[in-house]
Amino acid sequence: MSAVAEEKTIDQEAKKAKMALPQAPDEEWPEAWLMTEGECKDQFAPNRQEPNVPVSVNDLRDIGIAYWKFDADAYTYPVKAVPWDPNDAVDPKLAQLRDDRGYSYADIITVHPDHLPGYEDKLKAFFEEHIHDAEEIRYVLGGSGYFDVRNLEDKWVRIHVKKGDLMTLPEGIYHRFTCDEKNIIHAMRLFIGQPVWTPFNRPCEEHPSRQIYTKNYTEEKKEE
Repeated sequence: MSAVAEEKTIDQEAKKAKMALPQAPDEEWPEAWLMTEGECKDQFAPNRQEPNVPVSVNDLRDIGIAYWKFDADAYTYPVKAVPWDPNDAVDPKLAQLRDDRGYSYADIITVHPDHLPGYEDKLKAFFEEHIHDAEEIRYVLGGSGYFDVRNLEDKWVRIHVKKGDLMTLPEGIYHRFTCDEKNIIHAMRLFIGQPVWTPFNRPCEEHPSRQIYTKNYTEEKKEE
């Protein structure tokens, strides 16, 4: 592992240690399940196996997912704001999470044909399997959708996020996103420092961020 990757691994461990706002109890986490094998012919459908194979909260934690439940109904957010200043947060829980984790930039978008130019192309890009070189943070303000993430056996796990869900995906995890059959999601995206938009499509095993993920989750699990 490179020196840069090693340093970022240490930074991630420090971030985990300093988290002050408790994550949601298990019963509040979104539903997750193993997807059907093979090509996903309808990305908007649930794509459950038969019978359904649920994925536990512990399994999600094992691959680095973190989750908080907020009251999105209690506060008003714009349909679109690029950027949106996270210092404007009036929700005390959101403000605390912002401060705990150092989020300094945010934007708000609505993924829907009426509100997102190039909607079909954007959804196609979102659904390509990829990683990022930073943590991915999404707070669902309205609507719903699916985050698909690879588990430790490299199988697709589908997580159904809805209004009030704030979920983080660790740097370097293989994932993709789509709306569900309701075809709309209103979401806040949060970042530390300048926003990172670049996806790195699979395969990218040699990418430093993928190496960080492998060390933090895959290798650690094998050692247990």
